[in-house]
Amino acid sequence: MSAPRLSLRDVAVRLGPRAVLGGASLDVAPGEIVGLLGRNGAGKTTLLRVAAGALRPDAGRVLLDGASLDALDRRARARAVALVPQDTQVPFPFSVAEIVLMGRAPHLGPLGFEGAHDLAVARAAMERMGIAALADRSILELSGGERQLAIVARALAQEPRLLLLDEPTAFLDLRHRLEVLSVVRERAAAGASALVVSHDLGVAARFCDRVALLAGGRVLAVGRPAEVLRPEPLRAAYGIDADVFAGPDGVPVVVPRAVVPDGSAL
Repeated sequence: MSAPRLSLRDVAVRLGPRAVLGGASLDVAPGEIVGLLGRNGAGKTTLLRVAAGALRPDAGRVLLDGASLDALDRRARARAVALVPQDTQVPFPFSVAEIVLMGRAPHLGPLGFEGAHDLAVARAAMERMGIAALADRSILELSGGERQLAIVARALAQEPRLLLLDEPTAFLDLRHRLEVLSVVRERAAAGASALVVSHDLGVAARFCDRVALLAGGRVLAVGRPAEVLRPEPLRAAYGIDADVFAGPDGVPVVVPRAVVPDGSAL
């Protein structure tokens, strides 16, 4: 694997009395998509916020292309890293076009005026996400799925080297889930990297080059989906028993074993 685009080294974070991360380490290479998996409360969102520079760790290091993330000012960081949160709340009635254009802010000159290139990049991002027809609509009038597509388009307009996505398909129908993941794959093919939090193991297995299981504030296992999505690591990360089969195309399919009230597995 080439030198990491993103390198998280022994990252530790405490939120109040709780140790959320206790020495998590993970690398993401240029052009690679890594899925970050784990149960609720495992620290996935916290690790993503640390990678974005939105949260300073209590210990450990974050490197972007070999340089400390702390060494970058906010504009330089925003040109390099785009974060798509799990749920974005916009309190003001900005239009979709205005929201997407916000992704160009780190690239603007001292006066902060968008030029023809910025408008073209934002327009292309909306068209790629299939929301060009919504350009003049208020973000407050959109459904949750449409709003999520606008936030992804904003991240694309940012033209980052690193995409950080927290459950980016959570509010989307099947077609738009595939569309968003295809866009992430396109960006990776062009040399960008992506760290994607997901609860959908099937999606992670199909679209990610590698996956990482997070539990107890640490990365328990990382590797190709077929290496990591196995009964033993899944039991350690999720506390469940699961059967894993190879699908028709060889991609692992995880089937959790249901538990009936007497505690036995079905």
